[in-house]
Amino acid sequence: MNAQNFQIFFVGDELVAGMGDARGMGWVGRVLARTEVRPPIMPYVLAFAGESSSQLTERWKNDVSPRLLKDHTNRLVVALGSHDLDVGLSSARSRLHLANVLDLAERMQLDPFVVGPPPRPDKSAQAVAELSHSFADVCTRRSVPYVDTFTPLVQHEQWNTDMSLTGTYTPRQAGYGLMAWLVLHRGWHQWLGIKTVIDDGA
Repeated sequence: MNAQNFQIFFVGDELVAGMGDARGMGWVGRVLARTEVRPPIMPYVLAFAGESSSQLTERWKNDVSPRLLKDHTNRLVVALGSHDLDVGLSSARSRLHLANVLDLAERMQLDPFVVGPPPRPDKSAQAVAELSHSFADVCTRRSVPYVDTFTPLVQHEQWNTDMSLTGTYTPRQAGYGLMAWLVLHRGWHQWLGIKTVIDDGA
């Protein structure tokens, strides 16, 4: 248990909103369902479909700032998709955009946590891997937690089956469950400073 009042702002594209999940939970809902804290966390899912890192950099502060409360612990989760590949952003630009987001978040005392892009069927594994590696490097340099969703899922049978069923950018229930499992097992509770309570039903 923890007595802090948490507000967590989740910013990202349609993956953070759980688009395509028939249960309407996405990975965010599944993670929160396995996060034991009192009082309950106040989550804000501030998603923008099709968003690149450039667009995220431009809009996230305006979405988050009006919702900050001084008597709460405010945290930021940056959930990165791979739309940078759709708009032709270079790796250097993607890195710069994330660096700007994280540096501003630190100045705002938001203590960021980053979730990287998972594999997708319409882009080469190498392209998504390079993007994920670039994001990871930015986080490592700033000692910010980074969840690599690409490497564990690129050859994961259940993930690939889920994605083949949708044929789109977003997974279904199984895929979001796998993403939630990775977040929960890659430093989520440590980042929050709360008791770890995890089961295998993500």
